Amino acid sequence: MVTDNADNADKGDSADSPSGYAQPVIDTQALAELLDGEYAEVRRLVRTNLVAYADVLEEAEQLGFDAFRERVREIVVEMAATGQTGMGFPKEYGGGGDVGASIAAFETLAFGDLSVLVKVGVQFGLFGGAILQLGTEHHHKTYLPDVVTGKLMGCFAMTETGHGSNVQALGTVARYDAGTQEFVITTGDDQARKDYIGNAARHAEVAVVFAQLEVGGERQGVHAFVVPIRVGGQPAPGVRIEDDGRKMGLNGVDNGRIWFDGVRVPREALLNRFADVTAEGVYRSPIDNPNRRFFTMLGTLVQGRVSVAGGAVNAAKVALAIATKYALRRRQFEAASDSDEQVLLDYGMHRRRLLPLIARTYALHFAQDVTRTQLHEVFSGIADDEQARRELEARAAGIKALGTWHATRTIQECREACGGAGYLAVNRFAALKADSDVFATFEGDNHVLLQLVAKGLLTHHASEFESMDQLGMVRYVTNLAVETVIEKSSAHKLLERVRDLLPGGDEWDQEAGLLDSEYHLAMLRFREEHMLAGAARRLKRGMDQKGHPGVVFSQVQDHVIAVAHAHVERLVLEAFVAKVQGLPDGDHKVALGLLCDLFALSTIEADRAWFMEHGRLTVQRSKAIRREVNDLCAKIRPIAAELVDAWGIPREMLRAPDLVG
Repeated sequence: MVTDNADNADKGDSADSPSGYAQPVIDTQALAELLDGEYAEVRRLVRTNLVAYADVLEEAEQLGFDAFRERVREIVVEMAATGQTGMGFPKEYGGGGDVGASIAAFETLAFGDLSVLVKVGVQFGLFGGAILQLGTEHHHKTYLPDVVTGKLMGCFAMTETGHGSNVQALGTVARYDAGTQEFVITTGDDQARKDYIGNAARHAEVAVVFAQLEVGGERQGVHAFVVPIRVGGQPAPGVRIEDDGRKMGLNGVDNGRIWFDGVRVPREALLNRFADVTAEGVYRSPIDNPNRRFFTMLGTLVQGRVSVAGGAVNAAKVALAIATKYALRRRQFEAASDSDEQVLLDYGMHRRRLLPLIARTYALHFAQDVTRTQLHEVFSGIADDEQARRELEARAAGIKALGTWHATRTIQECREACGGAGYLAVNRFAALKADSDVFATFEGDNHVLLQLVAKGLLTHHASEFESMDQLGMVRYVTNLAVETVIEKSSAHKLLERVRDLLPGGDEWDQEAGLLDSEYHLAMLRFREEHMLAGAARRLKRGMDQKGHPGVVFSQVQDHVIAVAHAHVERLVLEAFVAKVQGLPDGDHKVALGLLCDLFALSTIEADRAWFMEHGRLTVQRSKAIRREVNDLCAKIRPIAAELVDAWGIPREMLRAPDLVG
């Protein structure tokens, strides 16, 4: 058993712990190895590098604006020399040839300064990833060797001031000039300027620019181009760059705005994996449908969403590790007149605040494992078919949304749980809050991403999926027989399964079965399928009443988002249950089983109003779930230190001397 004596000195069973319960004994190192999984060696490398650059946490507060940006750039380039940032690139260009390893490295990097994390993501994930995934051999040979080492710094210029999530409507134009065999890149107005672009304000020499391709006077949709934006450290001719200035956080990343005034680039600047333009000015693509071509192109960039999800979950781990260690040290009030003050985690409410968040973090960790594996299989060609890509895109979008929201909520709760000490910058919460807040909106606004998830559910992964906007989705669902949606739903079967799990058939007020994973899964599956059928009915009803598709969708949008949220929570629970069931019998299986039960029941408890409205819970059973959540928190409390230690966050990254000692 590996323990931290300081953290465990006061972690004996609390007064209200369930009696007769066999407490699991946790070997922290063994649990850490289980969590690190197949990429344990990669994660060790990143942890070693984090410790080497631990001073950056203080430098973020002490250095001036420009100096901190330069320091972050230096660290990123130096880390690139260790190989940790290039693991997803092909070996022939200096990479590691392992997409899954690159995601694991990025996730682990989130234990440290998040400006470093985002700078790595911009340089190697977005800029380098776009060249790798959208370009062909010429682009790979020309750029990737220097991208991988950090010698060539670049940026990913997609977002515009007037167009964020609606990428298809970007205003930047790339017109092909057949006479010179060049593309002419132009920013139409300030709404079309590239904005919030990481690396743009100071360090990028080259940008991957997304623009409307115009050939022979005809628009062919958004395509990507490699465009030099600096020459000798100064803006290139026709390029204007402006600093976005200070942000809420991540001030080690130089975000900027870019305008293009007739900037000419050669024909080879088009990243032409999915489309090309001949010297004579003939547009060619193996994908005829322009919408499908666009979504295929964007689908190759899904790695960013997977990375952000993993980074967010690990940022939440840092907050929880600090708050939990503090709760095991800090004493407050006497439990009785003749007793000493209790440590915070012995209080039922404090357990309620932290332990369900730890359970949810473990759940999202294992869900991220599933997503990372799917990404690796698709991008390595192991399971690269149309259906696998759709499933990956939907799962990545959903886990990104729930993972980043979880980070925001968790960091805030942990800050509050540490009282005034949590408000001091030295104790890390200030940086964690400020730097992670944008995770909910970059790589896609979370609500927009959940709409993408819902679209796939409502269309049953129809062949039209790639080419369907939200109005097309409305029309598609309307044309379905809604009864077919309901028939495909197994909701009624799930209801019977839930009842069968409980003694007494319809006697829903009994507490038996509350810790059965089949019961948990059945409840979440029922919620998802019931919501899905209801959303389909509402869409069809609106269209039957001759409503405009846009208006109908807007009226049902909250329902659509709820469907997607329910779907992703079900996926997360399934991943957790599968992980626990696959473990050999022993203390770790018991401990993770407790966490899995806590995640499931606290999820049901949080939405108990819906379950009661739809006849899935009586008042008595709802109260029983609340009691069981309290009971689970009491059971988990004695192993809380080991559970957060198993995340393997280097002590130097916790910092927080006032909180963790």
